[in-house]
Amino acid sequence: MPDRPDRSPAVTYLHDAPLMPGFRLMDVEIGEGVRLRAAMGGSGPPVLLLHGHPQTHVTWRKIAPQLAREHTVVAPDLRGYGDSSKPDGGPSHVNYSKRAMAADQVALMARLGFARFGVVGHDRGGRVAHRMALDHAGAVERLAVLDIAPTLTMYERTDMEFARRYFWWFLLIQDYPLPERLIGADPEFFLNEHIAAQNKVPGATEPAAMAAYLRCYRDPATLHAICEDYRAAATIDLRHDREDGAQKVAAPLLALWGGRGTVGALYDVLETWREKAHDVAGRAIDCGHNLQEEAPAETLAALRAFLRKRS
Repeated sequence: MPDRPDRSPAVTYLHDAPLMPGFRLMDVEIGEGVRLRAAMGGSGPPVLLLHGHPQTHVTWRKIAPQLAREHTVVAPDLRGYGDSSKPDGGPSHVNYSKRAMAADQVALMARLGFARFGVVGHDRGGRVAHRMALDHAGAVERLAVLDIAPTLTMYERTDMEFARRYFWWFLLIQDYPLPERLIGADPEFFLNEHIAAQNKVPGATEPAAMAAYLRCYRDPATLHAICEDYRAAATIDLRHDREDGAQKVAAPLLALWGGRGTVGALYDVLETWREKAHDVAGRAIDCGHNLQEEAPAETLAALRAFLRKRS
């Protein structure tokens, strides 16, 4: 690990990270009253792992310790998720725009002494990583996105089948407090059903991980922040995406997706990313949506091979 964080009052080391051997939890103040919880371990070229909904950094537990043999791995909770800050959404949900969430992560890595790094993003984390690669091209050395097509593409090509399979995209964007109260009435039921529907490998999310997710998901502030994330995706994020015009991601991009999931069934995943990036490769993995939990060995091998290449 770099020496710089130990001398920074903005970084508070906590304790060993549960479920992630060799990792330590920290709280990092990144400015404007935002604090991110992150797990960090390993040594070598830095790589940032960004989780999705409804998970936290714990989703990387099967991959991060092995990846840390070759890399310094930083796995934060996104703003609004886990034990990170949950600011007010602000006008037009701006504080949960992927632009704001991407800036968080660049600031986090800067606090830890990393100006340039690889990024791996699953689900919502992949959308944050996509925006980061556009807004902070100099920081992103290589980009891997797991089981997503670009946000604008998915909304513009929405049909009945997509709406049926990804119903929460259209539930969570409803005005406050409808989705918050509906999910908050029984968050454990919603969380269990959501993950069970997306996993195609039985037992991939073991009880200890589910308990870690549920602890955070029971927090009304987390539920509200998650809804704000999705509301931003359906409003201000689409505006930002349209403003990109012909701009494409400059970093090499690896797209991996679950061969038994929705994204690969409804989209030509590689083609959607070739519309958004210059250098795209990737393939399906035999699992559902949560590659890092359902098929960790194959996902790890693909990420290792990709991250070993130097730009």
